[in-house]
Amino acid sequence: MAGDEAVSPARRAPFANREFGLRVASALVLGAVVLGTLLVGGWAFAGIWLIAGVVGAAEWLAMTRSEPLLPLLGLTGATLFGVLATALLGAPVWVPVLLLLAGSLGLFALGHGPGRRKPIWGLLGGAVVALVPTLLRIDPEIGIVGPAWMFAVVWSTDSVAYFTGRLIGGPKLMPRVSPKKTWSGALGGLAAGIVGGTITVLIARSQGWDALPAVSLPLVAALSGLASILSQGGDLVESALKRRYGVKDSGRSIPGHGGVMDRLDGFFAVAGLAGLCLAALRLLNA
Repeated sequence: MAGDEAVSPARRAPFANREFGLRVASALVLGAVVLGTLLVGGWAFAGIWLIAGVVGAAEWLAMTRSEPLLPLLGLTGATLFGVLATALLGAPVWVPVLLLLAGSLGLFALGHGPGRRKPIWGLLGGAVVALVPTLLRIDPEIGIVGPAWMFAVVWSTDSVAYFTGRLIGGPKLMPRVSPKKTWSGALGGLAAGIVGGTITVLIARSQGWDALPAVSLPLVAALSGLASILSQGGDLVESALKRRYGVKDSGRSIPGHGGVMDRLDGFFAVAGLAGLCLAALRLLNA
């Protein structure tokens, strides 16, 4: 049968090139939007991450086959909007925390079956994605440098790991979870993440943006390395989740990349680290 014939590399190449072109085009457009709103700040920047958080949560609900889908998604979106709005308006920290708790209880009550806790994880994951970049951006001691550092580490890690793995190859990192990832790619991504994060802070300080001047460059490099490792770990965790639920991509919202979860798996992990650092700073300054 024709469908059983082997496809030659020459015939596969155009499709591979088209897929790569879609990845590059999507990355450029998304990068321009994210960086543009980062410069503007405020509701524009927060809105981008609110959309990302809601869409990512929607993909999680669909992936885990949570029901009833639309009511769960509606409550998740409303909760994330309330949490982000109260944070932007300067409400006491207990207000968004209380909203998250109420939203979680509501999702549990709405959910059906033994997996009724799963929508709560989508809400909490969406909250990390939506809140952390926004809180860093509006923080007077961190400002634009915090999110810029996150983007530099994640994008450098992702890009260099991809190309290093393709060019060098070698032993697989975790073949049962992600067959294409190699140790060479992981180490190349780690080096790039350290360099990207450190250079971003150096450039910011050279321009007079003294975000957290007490944080030394060696500590910046160490945090960049840790963030790079977490970024790659987040990618592997998401790959494992997709295998667990039998899906190739989390969604189809981003051409060439799949869904928001596919694109932000590493960013989510780094956002978690940045959120913990921000909470630690607040406790120290309390």
